[in-house]
Amino acid sequence: MKESFAGKIKALFSKGKQIDGDFFEDLTDMLVEGDIGAKTAFELTDALEQVCSKNKIKDEAEIMSELKKLLLQNVKSTVLEPEKDKVNIWMVLGVNGVGKTTSVAKMAKWYKERGIENVVLASADTFRAAAIEQLAMHGEKTGVRVVSHQHGSDPSAVVFDAAQAVRSKNSGLVLADTAGRLHNKENLVRELQKIDRTCASKADEGCYKKIIVIDATTGQNALRQVEVFNDAVGVDAVVLTKYDSTAKGGVAVTIGKELGIPVAFICTGEKYEDIALFDSEKYVDEFLGNVK
Repeated sequence: MKESFAGKIKALFSKGKQIDGDFFEDLTDMLVEGDIGAKTAFELTDALEQVCSKNKIKDEAEIMSELKKLLLQNVKSTVLEPEKDKVNIWMVLGVNGVGKTTSVAKMAKWYKERGIENVVLASADTFRAAAIEQLAMHGEKTGVRVVSHQHGSDPSAVVFDAAQAVRSKNSGLVLADTAGRLHNKENLVRELQKIDRTCASKADEGCYKKIIVIDATTGQNALRQVEVFNDAVGVDAVVLTKYDSTAKGGVAVTIGKELGIPVAFICTGEKYEDIALFDSEKYVDEFLGNVK
């Protein structure tokens, strides 16, 4: 998005508009354009209008400050930490094309560099031969072990074997790369629920997480994807890919407000190093253009 939400909101103020119903209507439209869902956008601007009216706020900086506070109430973040001396299993979800397999590799390298010695990648997208090959390549490049079976085999069996590999060393982290064929939703959901049961039974208590990877540029489509996977198996955290400060990116607000799911990581490029912990305040500042 070449003209960011931040640019548009500055333009709205520069028009010398009265801070009235029309102003808040225009602001709602901008929030929707910034990939915040319509329902969430209306609720945010309604709340903002009430605060501004009650406190007689007319100044741009004060309005922006109040909007930031409202956004921060809805943007949730989390830090995922594998438990030491335990078998941790994290199932990584997401539709094809969002950068899921690359994100799995980035997370593997991230945790390995932070002292989790026994990281194992499970190639549980057995439907696509390319996914198995891609994960094997990432394993080679990052020096992380990959457990895979042949194309078309049972994904749950792959996760089972990866969990056994970690348990044989008493602790570690399994990152399971799963299929994302949403056009075949019923089969996908059944398959994921089977993998889910395997993960839950093989991980130590409290050490199983479900993480969804979404493309930050796809807005409301990304929200729908989170809803589908959350309904199927439950989702603990989000990884935002293809994110940079010029992206609309407002989807994290809607996911936080409507589903209560936090964001753990943002990925900004193709390199293994292009991953960072999600920072709610930085995210909202970039969205609003409050960056120097």
